[in-house]
Amino acid sequence: MRLHPSAADGLIAAALATVAVLLGTEAVAQGWPALDPLGWALVALIDLPLALRTRAPLAVCLLVHASWVVYVSLGYWPVVGSFGPMLALYTVASLRSTPAAAASAALLAGVWIYAGVISGTGAMASVVGQAIGFPLVLWRFGYVARRTTELTRELRAEQADRARREVAEERVRIARELHDVVAHHIAVINVQAGLARFVFGSDARTAREALGTIEGSSGEALAELRRMLGLLRADGAQEAAGAPAPGLDQLEEMAGRVRAGGVPVDLRVTGEPRPLPPGVQLCVYRVVQEALTNVLKHAPGAHADVELAYRAGEVTVSVVDDGSAQGAVPDTMRQGGGHGLIGMRERAKLYGGTIAVGPRSEGGFGVRLTLPTPVRTARRGDAVRE
Repeated sequence: MRLHPSAADGLIAAALATVAVLLGTEAVAQGWPALDPLGWALVALIDLPLALRTRAPLAVCLLVHASWVVYVSLGYWPVVGSFGPMLALYTVASLRSTPAAAASAALLAGVWIYAGVISGTGAMASVVGQAIGFPLVLWRFGYVARRTTELTRELRAEQADRARREVAEERVRIARELHDVVAHHIAVINVQAGLARFVFGSDARTAREALGTIEGSSGEALAELRRMLGLLRADGAQEAAGAPAPGLDQLEEMAGRVRAGGVPVDLRVTGEPRPLPPGVQLCVYRVVQEALTNVLKHAPGAHADVELAYRAGEVTVSVVDDGSAQGAVPDTMRQGGGHGLIGMRERAKLYGGTIAVGPRSEGGFGVRLTLPTPVRTARRGDAVRE
């Protein structure tokens, strides 16, 4: 269970106050005056403000040291109040700049030596050694903690920036492929429009069929354009020429290439096959391609099953493998992130579908994509499950 930082600071302050109280009860046995109400109040002023140490490190450090100076000046046992100033120095060193940490270390050393002088101890060499050693060690620990926090923050920012770049690059790549799909529709419209114009006066039936094809292709082209614009609204695209978009009729060819790479692949089609828009076919093809590539790279020797299922109102494709005799090496996608999963997620979201990616209880790994059909479906939220 993770505690809120303020709650953790409060518990630490309470723990130090408890230790101070226990030490305070031993003052008489150690040859020091017993703590009276003023002494206990000063102990509280030394330890309890540490509950606010991360909110105002310098102010708390000054208050704690000032209270400790008064406590020592009144002749009480200095050890009882020594833990609060030490923690205050560590806090300043871990949260503030080096000059502030140096000033706090010097303050702790000065008060420590002052306490030795007031106490009249004969071991001043030991007191001076402690006054130098303890602040330096605490300063170093605080500095290491501060650098670790800064490096962690920089790493998280770098990871977030890299993830944003990967999403942008993947969306640009998808948009290029959608450009090919739209170009295909426009080409069909152009041909059918020419045919309708040519036979308009002599063959009304053929002209009507051509106009119907134009209507369907233009509707699908507009849907793809809307998707492309929605995908690139905040990212911008770079012009690039791409190869013709692959479709479901090329799944067997892809499976053959994977088999040649050493991974047995079984491809099954269930349900009644029906024509699907090129964009949906492309989405299915790319998800299967990414999943099989992952098996080929990270589960050599595994057996993969690909099932394409046509159902009422949707099409589903699943790719599962049974693992490897040598043990699959988990890649970024298998750990729940990475470029491969980003591409799958973006494609599924683009077509209002869902995708489930993760290890199987019986062993191996699985990917399952479900897309609604027809494609004129409102875009739903990102429903990726891992």
